[in-house]
Amino acid sequence: MSKKSDSSVLLENRKARFLYFLTDFFTAGLVLTGTEIKSLRERNASLSDSYIFIKNGEAWIANMHIAPYKDGTIFNVDHLRNRKLLLQKKELKKIEDHIKGTGKTCVPTKVFLHHGYAKVEIALAEGKKAHDKRDAIKERDAKRSLGKAMREGTKATGE
Repeated sequence: MSKKSDSSVLLENRKARFLYFLTDFFTAGLVLTGTEIKSLRERNASLSDSYIFIKNGEAWIANMHIAPYKDGTIFNVDHLRNRKLLLQKKELKKIEDHIKGTGKTCVPTKVFLHHGYAKVEIALAEGKKAHDKRDAIKERDAKRSLGKAMREGTKATGE
Protein backbone atom coordinates (compact mmCIF):
# COMPACT_ATOMS: atom_id res chain seq x y z
CA MET A 1 0.00 0.00 0.00
CA SER A 2 1.55 3.27 -1.08
CA LYS A 3 1.08 6.49 0.81
CA LYS A 4 -0.46 9.49 -0.86
CA SER A 5 1.84 12.38 -1.63
CA ASP A 6 -0.65 15.03 -0.59
CA SER A 7 0.10 18.19 1.30
CA SER A 8 -3.37 19.60 1.82
CA VAL A 9 -4.16 22.08 4.57
CA LEU A 10 -7.05 20.82 6.69
CA LEU A 11 -7.29 23.60 9.31
CA GLU A 12 -5.92 27.08 9.82
CA ASN A 13 -5.78 29.19 12.95
CA ARG A 14 -6.28 32.69 11.55
CA LYS A 15 -7.11 34.00 15.01
CA ALA A 16 -3.51 33.34 16.11
CA ARG A 17 -2.12 35.78 13.53
CA PHE A 18 -4.41 38.47 14.92
CA LEU A 19 -3.70 37.83 18.61
CA TYR A 20 0.05 37.14 18.50
CA PHE A 21 3.32 38.12 16.87
CA LEU A 22 4.46 34.81 15.37
CA THR A 23 8.21 34.22 15.01
CA ASP A 24 9.69 30.73 14.56
CA PHE A 25 7.68 28.00 12.84
CA PHE A 26 8.08 24.24 13.35
CA THR A 27 6.38 21.23 11.79
CA ALA A 28 5.43 18.48 14.23
CA GLY A 29 3.83 15.10 13.84
CA LEU A 30 0.48 14.61 15.56
CA VAL A 31 -0.30 11.38 17.43
CA LEU A 32 -3.94 10.47 16.71
CA THR A 33 -6.20 7.44 16.98
CA GLY A 34 -7.94 5.88 13.97
CA THR A 35 -11.28 7.61 14.42
CA GLU A 36 -9.60 10.97 15.07
CA ILE A 37 -7.72 10.94 11.76
CA LYS A 38 -10.93 10.03 9.92
CA SER A 39 -12.75 12.93 11.55
CA LEU A 40 -9.80 15.25 10.83
CA ARG A 41 -9.81 14.29 7.14
CA GLU A 42 -13.47 15.38 7.06
CA ARG A 43 -12.31 18.72 8.54
CA ASN A 44 -14.38 18.26 11.71
CA ALA A 45 -11.90 20.00 13.97
CA SER A 46 -10.95 23.40 15.38
CA LEU A 47 -7.68 25.03 16.46
CA SER A 48 -9.15 28.08 18.18
CA ASP A 49 -8.01 28.47 21.81
CA SER A 50 -5.48 25.65 21.44
CA TYR A 51 -1.90 25.95 22.67
CA ILE A 52 1.28 23.92 23.10
CA PHE A 53 2.79 22.96 26.45
CA ILE A 54 5.83 20.92 27.49
CA LYS A 55 5.45 18.18 30.11
CA ASN A 56 8.17 15.68 31.08
CA GLY A 57 10.26 16.61 28.06
CA GLU A 58 7.41 16.01 25.58
CA ALA A 59 5.29 18.50 23.65
CA TRP A 60 1.51 18.32 23.91
CA ILE A 61 -1.29 20.24 22.23
CA ALA A 62 -4.23 21.23 24.45
CA ASN A 63 -7.77 22.36 23.59
CA MET A 64 -7.61 21.14 19.98
CA HIS A 65 -11.16 20.05 19.27
CA ILE A 66 -11.61 17.03 16.98
CA ALA A 67 -15.27 16.05 16.75
CA PRO A 68 -16.12 12.40 17.37
CA TYR A 69 -16.23 10.41 14.13
CA LYS A 70 -19.87 10.00 13.09
CA ASP A 71 -19.47 6.35 12.08
CA GLY A 72 -17.22 5.52 15.04
CA THR A 73 -18.09 3.05 17.75
CA ILE A 74 -16.65 2.59 21.21
CA PHE A 75 -13.25 3.61 19.84
CA ASN A 76 -14.15 7.32 19.71
CA VAL A 77 -12.07 9.24 22.25
CA ASP A 78 -12.58 12.49 24.15
CA HIS A 79 -12.79 15.36 21.67
CA LEU A 80 -10.69 17.77 23.79
CA ARG A 81 -8.01 15.41 25.04
CA ASN A 82 -4.35 16.46 25.03
CA ARG A 83 -2.52 15.07 21.99
CA LYS A 84 1.19 14.35 21.79
CA LEU A 85 3.40 16.17 19.28
CA LEU A 86 6.46 14.60 17.69
CA LEU A 87 9.42 17.01 17.63
CA GLN A 88 13.19 16.79 17.71
CA LYS A 89 15.03 17.43 20.98
CA LYS A 90 16.57 20.72 19.83
CA GLU A 91 13.13 21.98 18.77
CA LEU A 92 11.66 20.96 22.13
CA LYS A 93 14.46 22.79 23.95
CA LYS A 94 13.90 25.95 21.89
CA ILE A 95 10.15 25.88 22.56
CA GLU A 96 10.66 25.22 26.28
CA ASP A 97 13.11 28.12 26.60
CA HIS A 98 10.70 30.46 24.77
CA ILE A 99 7.66 29.51 26.85
CA LYS A 100 9.46 30.32 30.12
CA GLY A 101 9.31 34.06 29.29
CA THR A 102 6.31 36.10 30.41
CA GLY A 103 3.69 36.89 27.79
CA LYS A 104 5.10 34.22 25.49
CA THR A 105 3.48 31.02 24.29
CA CYS A 106 3.47 28.49 21.48
CA VAL A 107 0.38 28.11 19.29
CA PRO A 108 -0.63 25.86 16.40
CA THR A 109 -1.17 27.72 13.12
CA LYS A 110 -2.33 24.98 10.75
CA VAL A 111 -2.96 21.26 10.45
CA PHE A 112 -2.20 19.49 7.18
CA LEU A 113 -1.59 16.06 5.68
CA HIS A 114 1.87 15.11 4.43
CA HIS A 115 2.26 11.70 2.81
CA GLY A 116 -0.88 10.55 4.62
CA TYR A 117 0.31 11.64 8.07
CA ALA A 118 -1.29 14.44 10.09
CA LYS A 119 1.16 17.26 10.79
CA VAL A 120 0.71 20.48 12.71
CA GLU A 121 2.60 23.72 12.11
CA ILE A 122 3.36 25.47 15.37
CA ALA A 123 4.80 28.91 15.99
CA LEU A 124 6.46 30.69 18.87
CA ALA A 125 4.21 33.59 19.77
CA GLU A 126 4.23 36.75 21.82
CA GLY A 127 0.94 38.46 22.73
CA LYS A 128 -0.10 41.64 20.93
CA LYS A 129 -1.25 44.68 22.83
CA ALA A 130 -4.57 46.38 22.07
CA HIS A 131 -2.97 49.14 19.96
CA ASP A 132 -1.20 46.51 17.83
CA LYS A 133 -4.54 44.84 17.13
CA ARG A 134 -6.08 48.20 16.17
CA ASP A 135 -3.23 48.78 13.72
CA ALA A 136 -3.84 45.36 12.17
CA ILE A 137 -7.55 46.11 11.75
CA LYS A 138 -6.76 49.51 10.20
CA GLU A 139 -4.30 47.94 7.76
CA ARG A 140 -6.75 45.19 6.79
CA ASP A 141 -9.53 47.73 6.14
CA ALA A 142 -7.19 49.85 3.99
CA LYS A 143 -6.27 46.82 1.86
CA ARG A 144 -9.93 45.90 1.49
CA SER A 145 -10.96 49.40 0.37
CA LEU A 146 -8.00 49.61 -2.05
CA GLY A 147 -8.95 46.25 -3.60
CA LYS A 148 -12.57 47.35 -3.90
CA ALA A 149 -11.53 50.59 -5.60
CA MET A 150 -9.29 48.66 -8.02
CA ARG A 151 -12.12 46.27 -8.94
CA GLU A 152 -14.59 49.11 -9.44
CA GLY A 153 -12.03 51.01 -11.51
CA THR A 154 -11.58 48.09 -13.91
CA LYS A 155 -15.36 47.66 -14.24
CA ALA A 156 -15.82 51.34 -15.04
CA THR A 157 -13.23 51.34 -17.83
CA GLY A 158 -14.80 48.24 -19.37
CA GLU A 159 -11.66 46.07 -19.29
